[in-house]
Amino acid sequence: MTDKASPAPRRPSAAFMLAHPAHCLALGFGAGLAPKAPGTSGTLWAWLAWLVLQNQLSVTAQGVLIAASVLLGWWACTVTAKNLGVSDPGCIVWDEVVAMWLILWLVLPAGFWAQLAAFALFRFFDAVKPGPVAWADQQFKGFGWRGGLGILWDDLVAAFCTLLVIALWRWI
Repeated sequence: MTDKASPAPRRPSAAFMLAHPAHCLALGFGAGLAPKAPGTSGTLWAWLAWLVLQNQLSVTAQGVLIAASVLLGWWACTVTAKNLGVSDPGCIVWDEVVAMWLILWLVLPAGFWAQLAAFALFRFFDAVKPGPVAWADQQFKGFGWRGGLGILWDDLVAAFCTLLVIALWRWI
């Protein structure tokens, strides 16, 4: 008997991404299809997209966009993970996108080197998952709304850790 909540694992493709709006969003409009380091590709896409968005939106609108992106991303990550049959697939990069947007929203205006440092710190916390990020990564697992939240949660904690390091760096 097959578990309806978790179909046989699938590999993402452009056709899969375009088959449902949730897939397109969760895969970062294609950034998650990168054959190597999709999380880094998604974070780079987020950085570039934010540089455009910040000039188009007020600071308040940017915050609203991030909050809406978390909620919409929760839905998109939940649907896409279920349809891929993998609880936290690496091709889902919307979690990196939202986390990087949050970091940039709170760090900018900043020069290129400060932005690059924020990018590198976030990638470190997201990939290595030290301390609180590892804890967050274990909190919400599986399929359904809980699993969708889990996909986002550890990246939001990685963003918090990144912002904490930046704040300490600025303070010292």
